[in-house]
Amino acid sequence: MVPASFREFALHRAGRLDLEIEVEACEVVSARVSVRGQEDLVDAFEMACSLGPYDCIILDIERVTA
Repeated sequence: MVPASFREFALHRAGRLDLEIEVEACEVVSARVSVRGQEDLVDAFEMACSLGPYDCIILDIERVTA
């Protein structure tokens, strides 16, 4: 994964979906983000990340509800 590319993608996509986002970690092997907002829009964000940018393949998503 290209950290800068994923970070830019995640921030942009969250903004388009009107979600609050915090990028907690973004490394070559993994990324951790927290998003808050309307549940169906969080679902859309998760789907977008699974499709992701071409240089950032997301293999696994763990979702934790607060």
